[in-house]
Amino acid sequence: MVFVVLSLLVVLVIYLISTFNGLVVSRNRFKNAFAQIDVQLERRYDLIPNLVETAKKYMQHESETLQAVIRARNEAQSACRKAMNNPANANAVEQLSQSEINLSQSLGRFLMLTENYPELKAQDTMRSLMEELTNTENLVSFARQAYNDAVMTYNTDCQKFPANLFSSLFGFAEAAFLRLQGEEKRAAPKVQF
Repeated sequence: MVFVVLSLLVVLVIYLISTFNGLVVSRNRFKNAFAQIDVQLERRYDLIPNLVETAKKYMQHESETLQAVIRARNEAQSACRKAMNNPANANAVEQLSQSEINLSQSLGRFLMLTENYPELKAQDTMRSLMEELTNTENLVSFARQAYNDAVMTYNTDCQKFPANLFSSLFGFAEAAFLRLQGEEKRAAPKVQF
């Protein structure tokens, strides 16, 4: 009888160790995936001041828009640093999501205004920066997708039975997905004839 109880305890301990290690691996994967997003977002943040500086002399009457882009960029960069310190903090990731949405909206307004300045669009530096920004946006999208996939795997591992009985005991909280688009981007377009 003692041997059976001891065997069950050994099996339980092995299961707990295995569950804990699996959750650690999943958590580290999504943290690594967030680090990849951070690299691409920092690249984006570095491009934006150059873009604005290039446009300044052409868009002198649009200083409010230019300042809004820089302000949104600074807020997003600050939120990114906070989230990078602890990607498991759902509030920090949500703040990053919101600040990135605000930055994308500001950049969108800026890019629409550049359409009114053909000389600016024709400038080689501006074209090069715009191309680099487009490439960076694509890289951010790929990194975000990898991060969200890793978060989904981690959250699933935390929620599976019987691991869910122990995940909160071990301090594994649900991670937040990173959304970089507002609701208007996700809504289906309406086609009218």
